[in-house]
Amino acid sequence: MMAARYYEPGVIRIEQVDIPKIGRDELLVRNRVALTCGTDLKMYLRGHRLAKPPLVIGHEFAGTVEKVGEDVRTFTKGMNVVAANSAPCGSCYYCRIAKPNLCERLNEVLVGFSSPGAYAEYVRLPGRIVSQNTHEIPKEVSFEEAALLEPLACVVHGVELAEVQAGDSVFVIGAGPIGLLHIQLAKVHGAKNVIVADASSERLQRAAELGADQTVAARNAIDEVRRLTESRGADVTIEAVGKPETWELAVLATRKGGTTVLFGGCPAGTSAAIDAGAVHYGELTLKGVFHHTPCDVREALRLISTRQVKVTPLITHHMKLSEVEAALRLMQDGKAIKVALTP
Repeated sequence: MMAARYYEPGVIRIEQVDIPKIGRDELLVRNRVALTCGTDLKMYLRGHRLAKPPLVIGHEFAGTVEKVGEDVRTFTKGMNVVAANSAPCGSCYYCRIAKPNLCERLNEVLVGFSSPGAYAEYVRLPGRIVSQNTHEIPKEVSFEEAALLEPLACVVHGVELAEVQAGDSVFVIGAGPIGLLHIQLAKVHGAKNVIVADASSERLQRAAELGADQTVAARNAIDEVRRLTESRGADVTIEAVGKPETWELAVLATRKGGTTVLFGGCPAGTSAAIDAGAVHYGELTLKGVFHHTPCDVREALRLISTRQVKVTPLITHHMKLSEVEAALRLMQDGKAIKVALTP
């Protein structure tokens, strides 16, 4: 089969590799579409601590069941399915305390990292993913829409931790794919005023089209947020960029007693200079967010299938799998939000 293999930062090769063999509790899925992701771009540019090259990457995908393991009863050949890129073990400390997104064994079955990914004609789904985080695609949902399942599941988890309430003012930093999902889900939860900051006027325009009530230039973000919230700051601020300076901005933009959600992952080893006075005297709640749970995955599919969250506007380009490097460069240059890759 054709696959995109990552070798080292800046090096991806299109190669012919063997079709994966599956175990008794696994599925072989013929990919219909795979989407580019910011994490894939980061891996391409600087590597990833969990990726041991050479490795087929890619982890946002949807397709058709090609082969079914002997012990699998829920799925049949020919069924259209979508899957998250991991699943918890159910027995480690974090699974036992109802934090399966922090499972100590997630890395064992992490598609596109420890397990061969979806930038290929076929992908093998490990048993834990099959049993917990694989779902039949509803008839009214396209492959492209379904492939947004994993990032939306992460956003579902983030908004749940943010505890967005009806009538809240929510400030989203970053109008990339994750920020655009946060905007929509905040509105679903009843946010009255969603303010979005970004350096790109094109991205801000798309944010407005997807429900943002106010858009502001990144350079004036603090002043604008305060102006739009009677000088208080946002009830909830969601950082969706992943840079130390935007983490710092997020704290300063949140009102006293508010919640700051640090969603974007900063590069490993970096630090952010958080304003201690703002946190202490303002009684701020800071929350880090990581990954998703099986409940989040199910909710994400419901939101996609009911069209409460619109995901197709996030896909700005369509390309062949053989053009994956060009697709990642489009993302690097800010010219694409997500690229749909087909074999």
